[in-house]
Amino acid sequence: MIESFLRRMIKVGNLTVHLPGGRTLKAGDGSGAPVVLRLSAKTLRRIALHPGLAFGEAYMNGDLVIEQGGLWDLLDMVGRSGGRAPAKGRPPLLKRLKQTLKRRLQQANGRLASRRNVAHHYDLSNDLYRRFLDADMQYSCAYFRRPDMTLEEAQAAKKSHIADKLRIEPGQSVLDIGSGWGGMAMTLAKDYGAKVTGVTLSTEQLNLARDRVAAAGLAERITFELRDYRDLASSFDRIVSVGMLEHVGAPNLRAYFETVRRLLDTDGVALIHTIGRMEGPRATNAFTQKYIFPGGYVPAMSEVTQAIEEAGLWITDVEVLRLHYAETLKHWRQRFMADPEIPRLYPETFRRMWEFYLAGSEMGFRYAGHMVMQFQLTRRIDVLPNTRDYMLEKGA
Repeated sequence: MIESFLRRMIKVGNLTVHLPGGRTLKAGDGSGAPVVLRLSAKTLRRIALHPGLAFGEAYMNGDLVIEQGGLWDLLDMVGRSGGRAPAKGRPPLLKRLKQTLKRRLQQANGRLASRRNVAHHYDLSNDLYRRFLDADMQYSCAYFRRPDMTLEEAQAAKKSHIADKLRIEPGQSVLDIGSGWGGMAMTLAKDYGAKVTGVTLSTEQLNLARDRVAAAGLAERITFELRDYRDLASSFDRIVSVGMLEHVGAPNLRAYFETVRRLLDTDGVALIHTIGRMEGPRATNAFTQKYIFPGGYVPAMSEVTQAIEEAGLWITDVEVLRLHYAETLKHWRQRFMADPEIPRLYPETFRRMWEFYLAGSEMGFRYAGHMVMQFQLTRRIDVLPNTRDYMLEKGA
């Protein structure tokens, strides 16, 4: 079983696995730099039976020891071998029913559950995120207009690209759903003259965002609230949401877009930036669900477009960003691993968990069909120009 599993997972590359008792297993075609692992037969059996959870746990807990090469070298070998390739077609009916039931149980995401899930990840420590994000603390996919851009340049390009799609004019009111550490709101207020209301469920993010706004002298233009977006009542000229839809959960997608429609002015424009998957609806990876983003879900484009249609919104533009997040995650992973203080500040198990999360996420965008989707939405058909030229003029 173990040898069969390795042959299925590793078709290219040069992998050696040392088992107790002196037994050695090899997989791949022998090409490239060698990767050498040492682990128990029991651990390898667990990985073969439950790869979505056991692989990450084995690395996190030190049961999977990489003696030569690194974690990314191993995951890249799996990816290049097609071990995480997106599935084709629809799953069998019974599997679809099980996945639907699992999504409903894991992703109910009422107000209390949403607050708890956000705190699990985003309230860890602002200092942790400072160590691997860009200076503006953008924790979402950057936009690499050129492949040689720095992370800071690509994150600034992302904000500019979104602002151009929103077609903001000075004095307009903007709602930022999931406002994070405030970078998007500050850009829209300072560079475009908007008046921004940001809502978040993270107390750590809220406190730092308020401090940053005060230090920048933007307090008259920006307000941040610890509040669920579903509890808002005012209408806004523009709505932006970057990297928040992934926390909504499949059962709540329609309610999310119905709320966007209710809060959006009749002549308003919304821009929703979210991770998506190129295959159809699937279950969340078990390791991610348990350790990283409880309640989270990466939706298929078909799920998002159906929810938008049911909410009665116009989809006026869709853009798919391919490989931009893979490059973003590469920058984050390299900064995380290079920070000399992280080994002193955080336990080894935590560091290994985060390394696996960052490296595994990068592999998802390089090999496993993950992408980023940007949906431009309106309530009326004639709110925006008929061509896309206005989105591209500044960034050309």
